[in-house]
Amino acid sequence: MRSWTVGGALLLGPEGVLLVRNRRRNGSLDWSPPGGVIDEGESLIEGLTREVEEETGLHVTRWEGPAYEIEATASGLGWTLRVEAHVALDYEGELRLDDPDGIVIDARFVAPDACGLHLDGTHPWVREPFTEWLLERWAGSRSYGYRIEGVDARSLDVTRL
Repeated sequence: MRSWTVGGALLLGPEGVLLVRNRRRNGSLDWSPPGGVIDEGESLIEGLTREVEEETGLHVTRWEGPAYEIEATASGLGWTLRVEAHVALDYEGELRLDDPDGIVIDARFVAPDACGLHLDGTHPWVREPFTEWLLERWAGSRSYGYRIEGVDARSLDVTRL
């Protein structure tokens, strides 16, 4: 089983919340909050700050959280995923695309009531916690768990625990 730790950014601006559009290895496209895999030797906040800056050009100078954590297991696909989503309290810079990994192909601030349209095709373990946080903006942290069954990424059976 491969295991990843991912940092997710909850970044609010005057026009809404920041979302990035990702081109996946199989060519599919989806929207998500910015963030990514934390490299070995990095703290979660160091890696999250790096990922946000690489993907969007914005440098977050102060974080709060985690607002939520996700544990997802996909035994049939051979992976586990741990996500911590943190709220960006302060940031600087201009929004620009220059993702060195070539995954992020768009980034924009989206009005909260329009996020559902962007996240419609996104995996439930990304969409559900983010959408719930966006609606409630709770203090403290919440935990989410998902069991993902199947071996074809196009037809997975996802159960929220």
